[in-house]
Amino acid sequence: MAKRLNRREMLGGMTLAGMGVWAAGRNAWAENGSPNEKLDIAVIGVGGRGRANLNAVARENVVALCDVDEERAGDAFERFPKAKKYYDFRRMLDEMGKQIDAVVVSTPDHTHAVAVAMALKMGKHCYCEKPLTHSVYESRVLAELAAKHKVVTQLGTQHHAKSHFRRVVEVIQSGAIGPVHDVRVWIGGSRGGGERPTDTPPIPPHLKWDLWLGPAAYRAYHPDYVPYKWRFWWDFGTGETGNLGCHMLDLPFWALGLRYPTLIEAKGPPVHPETTAKAMKVRFRFPARGELPAVTFTWSHGSRPAQLSTVSDPSKWGTGMLFVGDKGMLLASLSQWKLLPESGFADFEPPEPSIPDSIGHHKEWIVACKEGGQTTCDFGYSGALNEAVLLGNAAYRVGQKLEWDAANVKAANCPEAEPYINRPYRDGWAL
Repeated sequence: MAKRLNRREMLGGMTLAGMGVWAAGRNAWAENGSPNEKLDIAVIGVGGRGRANLNAVARENVVALCDVDEERAGDAFERFPKAKKYYDFRRMLDEMGKQIDAVVVSTPDHTHAVAVAMALKMGKHCYCEKPLTHSVYESRVLAELAAKHKVVTQLGTQHHAKSHFRRVVEVIQSGAIGPVHDVRVWIGGSRGGGERPTDTPPIPPHLKWDLWLGPAAYRAYHPDYVPYKWRFWWDFGTGETGNLGCHMLDLPFWALGLRYPTLIEAKGPPVHPETTAKAMKVRFRFPARGELPAVTFTWSHGSRPAQLSTVSDPSKWGTGMLFVGDKGMLLASLSQWKLLPESGFADFEPPEPSIPDSIGHHKEWIVACKEGGQTTCDFGYSGALNEAVLLGNAAYRVGQKLEWDAANVKAANCPEAEPYINRPYRDGWAL
């Protein structure tokens, strides 16, 4: 028992920064338990993306499972008969806290922060599906809690683990297209919009509706919210910006060393008070970073930038990223890239790979929980990325340009934006 407690203390107190700390983590495991010993993991949300995340950690000891929808959870509870079953993650963490090393959160956006914050305060390592949070303020809180409690974290931006991303980062950082001053990111699709339903069908017996609502204001159940369309209701989701923004902004943030924007402005169709926009354009201004110039960064969904008309087959680039530098451009998607103009880079040879390939997005997190060290999308990095994504939504909803005071997590020129930066919570669900 004493040995088990020592291992648990070591896991909870693992520090993340620097190679010396990595070595300290390995030494602690040598004294208190093998790095091959399994983590005791609790999983919150086991349907949809939660199922994929559960499968990714299934070789560890899954000791607790939580889901408010038994139908959506499917056979997850039967697959892990030794895991304790819960509907309310607050109760699960209260009762199982001493038995848990780490927590995976895959709930809808509006409950991410409450679940993750509770786990972080208990010293538990956390993996959270993207977007990290539902509001800008929550994102900063989680990043600070992770640093304070010195736990291992990872955001579910799985594309970050692809070797493709690493090769693009290397090309941009090699100076092949010169200093980058303009980035344009776009996705297709036109989901969102609609009106609140007026009919009130009965709550399905397999769904704990009040628990599903969590911190959001109470409203009657409707299938327009559950199990998927919640993404396009402001009370629950973050629209296409939150759905794909963390994936698409990740590569520019990584390649250019971006952190917090100083200016955010957005436009789109008239703002609906309840449902997300079918199309939106957000322009960010990021300051200079050392010798790197300031960057104008444009995010669009529902349209493509005009520059794509110069590409030989634009149909292949319905989703993409365009980096504009002093010497040329780099066009990338989530799986391919090319330099432009193509004639100017006909003899280009990519630099030798310098960023090691990932051992796997979930595996990075598991190994770091056991041995120490960092993941590549910890909350210190991904928290700032997530803030930018959600600031786009805030600027659109308030209808004003935001001058962002990152130090104080406020729009310096626009107090009217505060409800979109730091949302209210229902009683019993505060951070």
